[in-house]
Amino acid sequence: MTQPKILLARIDDRFIYGQDVELWNEAVGSNLVLIVNDEIAADSRQWAPMRVAAPEGVWTRFFSVQRTIDIIHTATPWVRCPPWARLFTVPTIASNCAPITKISIGHMQAGEGKRPATPAVAVDDTDVAVLRELQKLGIELEIRYLPSSAPDPIGNLFN
Repeated sequence: MTQPKILLARIDDRFIYGQDVELWNEAVGSNLVLIVNDEIAADSRQWAPMRVAAPEGVWTRFFSVQRTIDIIHTATPWVRCPPWARLFTVPTIASNCAPITKISIGHMQAGEGKRPATPAVAVDDTDVAVLRELQKLGIELEIRYLPSSAPDPIGNLFN
């Protein structure tokens, strides 16, 4: 079975976001950005703005979690993709189909019941439980805003 070469797995609730995706793509050299999100996959009206934000020559795909599980193993070896997802989709993907060994956390929006872990990442107890589950799967976690920035201490997520 062919495995896609996943260059970057990133949790970022902004998905494809202007300069952010340009800089990450330049750093990892992907030819595909895969957005894994059930809501976005089902609503093609949301795709156009994200396609415009993607770097020139980089494909964008919008898959549900289940579709990702079902077909990612069929990707040709030259597909080098960073799947961008929301936190709750990642454990399902990581444990069912994709060779994810490290996850970069970029932005998790503040909201009711969330506490700031860093200026751009807010978590609640449910988020912390999911992040701990990812660690139990052997996945390294890092909080990093841009490829050129130093990672924030991962312990901030669990305090």
